[in-house]
Amino acid sequence: MQRSGWIKPRFEGAQDVALAFPLCSASGYASSCVVDGDTIRIGERRIRLTGFDAPEMDGACPAESAAAVRAQAELVRWLAIGPFQLDGGADPPRDKYGRELRAARRLAPSGEMQLLSEHMISAQLAQGDYWDEGWSDDWGRGRIEWC
Repeated sequence: MQRSGWIKPRFEGAQDVALAFPLCSASGYASSCVVDGDTIRIGERRIRLTGFDAPEMDGACPAESAAAVRAQAELVRWLAIGPFQLDGGADPPRDKYGRELRAARRLAPSGEMQLLSEHMISAQLAQGDYWDEGWSDDWGRGRIEWC
């Protein structure tokens, strides 16, 4: 299993995705769905979206859990806008839980590429992340205190 620190998006050989992503907890479980504010499933694949860290559903306090629900809802909304791409090629790095680590992007109406991570961070629903090597103020912001 390949693992690494912060994953910089590499979209050469990106995977185009044009699926619906309801909540995994919705009735009638879908093969593609949103687990939380930074994790999705596509069939048996578990994918941790990189470049940002959303609050945890079972947060350290009620405020973090509420922020996690908002982040999850925003991820559902962003994915529902239309097709997007996942980076990482055929053999993406994986985290310690075996999830694929992939960045997501799409062409915005303005014609510019929009990274999901930048969207979630600018909406104050997530913070920048570094995998397995501690946390960083990568996006020019400090850690968000959810509690």
